[in-house]
Amino acid sequence: MNSAKEPMTEYGYKKLTHELSDLRKRQRPETVIELDIARSHGDLKENAEYHAAKDRLAFLDARIGELSDLLSRTQVIDPASYEHDKIRFGSTVMLENLTTNEEVTYTIVGSTESNPDRGLISYHSPLSKQLMGRGEGEEVTIKLPSGKQEYEVLEVAYREIDFER
Repeated sequence: MNSAKEPMTEYGYKKLTHELSDLRKRQRPETVIELDIARSHGDLKENAEYHAAKDRLAFLDARIGELSDLLSRTQVIDPASYEHDKIRFGSTVMLENLTTNEEVTYTIVGSTESNPDRGLISYHSPLSKQLMGRGEGEEVTIKLPSGKQEYEVLEVAYREIDFER
């Protein structure tokens, strides 16, 4: 298992703890019951319900293990509690592509909270790693799969993160 600390917001932590609790207290026990019922139907070789319940139980156990490991390494961070004079975890960053003059805005969040379509990018993403520690007015060359892009950091700020919109 990985031993690296995993930064995330209180929102992300609560969401994962709720999922883990639901898996342990509701979904896994229900699946064990389904497995017992299917087993009671006899002939396990051709028992589709038995195999489906067995596969589901294996999936649930793997997910429980994954979440337990992740939550044991979680470092809950409140981005509102510190300055955002430089790009850090929780910063909202406005960039201008110096070639196209297109402006983009990203917020740096935990890997389980990321949603690139909504501008929420993982702390571990190559883009975030290249932006960390930069300040307003700095120009940065970002290596992307599509090639190198030149950006200027227009703004670094903390804005309340809306995970639900």
